[in-house]
Amino acid sequence: MTLTISWQEASARRLERQFLATPATGAASVPAVVSSMLGAHAQVLSAAELSIGVRTTGATRTDVRAALWQDRTLVKTHGPRGTVHLLPTRDLPLWTSALPAIQSGASPFAPEARVTEEQAREIVAAIADALDGACLTIDELSEEVVARTGPWAGDLVMPAFQGMWPRWRQVIHRAGQSGALCFGPDRGRKVTYTRPPRFAPVPATEAVPGLLLRYLHAYGPSTSAYFAKWLAAPEGWTRRLFEEQAERGAIEEVAFEGTPAWVAAGDTEFPSQGWRGVRLLPYFDAYGIAAQPRESLFPGEAYGRALARGQAGNYPVLLVDGVVAGVWHQRRQGKRVVVTVEALGSLSARQEGALAEQVDRLGEVLEARPELVRGEVTVGPHA
Repeated sequence: MTLTISWQEASARRLERQFLATPATGAASVPAVVSSMLGAHAQVLSAAELSIGVRTTGATRTDVRAALWQDRTLVKTHGPRGTVHLLPTRDLPLWTSALPAIQSGASPFAPEARVTEEQAREIVAAIADALDGACLTIDELSEEVVARTGPWAGDLVMPAFQGMWPRWRQVIHRAGQSGALCFGPDRGRKVTYTRPPRFAPVPATEAVPGLLLRYLHAYGPSTSAYFAKWLAAPEGWTRRLFEEQAERGAIEEVAFEGTPAWVAAGDTEFPSQGWRGVRLLPYFDAYGIAAQPRESLFPGEAYGRALARGQAGNYPVLLVDGVVAGVWHQRRQGKRVVVTVEALGSLSARQEGALAEQVDRLGEVLEARPELVRGEVTVGPHA
């Protein structure tokens, strides 16, 4: 008989495995927390710091930065969907083999601007060579790449925010995903790039199934369509991957909210009750993006208020008892930060108390002192 899983059961297990139900302890847990999330979205680094901070007790943004720039137990690089993530250094052997193996869709660039597969490999190799033992700004890296490849790589053919970018930049995410590049510490106001610590990649034939199993551990039950959405991969490719792993007995089918879905083989233990609590999740938090079905995570009014045309991540969300129940934002005023929470319904006394605790935790992560004023939370410097 096929095991039947409810949303409440799946949500409770996901939250526990994400360290959202029971936070990890201390700064030493930061890499493990990021590993459990399958990466912390870091296009805005402060959002990544909060994502990690709300999953720990004791760790602050300083601890995240130390892991990133000093201890190098984290790297900032291009992860799932080609977007900037923090990834544990110890997980790079898997990520840098699995991500390049994902079948890509059609190029979004005009035919005259595109690079061939051979040129793309040449660019990635040039980036790796240029960044070996170096920390370069984007302009410095561009000069080095063109010098190692040819003038064609520097042709200004890519539409950018205020002009045109050189041709080689259309594959910079591939350099990150393959381990040739990661971000370095800022040089003043300029972003820099370097190479991550050396490692030996695992074979792609092991890494791709390994990534699927880790995804199902964190976000299962799930489907090939949801996995494709999370990776920005062709659904045909993910469907074949699921079929192959099912044939090998690596994954097994369950009924999830009345729909066929999959978990890792043998990973069928779920809590008997839903999770009860309150969390404040920042922009592009991994849980809000990956947990599916989205209609269950963003029920009722939350679907219209906390999503942008059905896409998650554009709004920090108030999570109450495992579902989105509002949004929040912060506004800096000098050394103070005003945090405003917009609940989409009334909160019980228990939930109000839990929200106050989350606000306190937010202040700890920001290394600030929170103050609650007429529904607005003011976070300022420690006395």
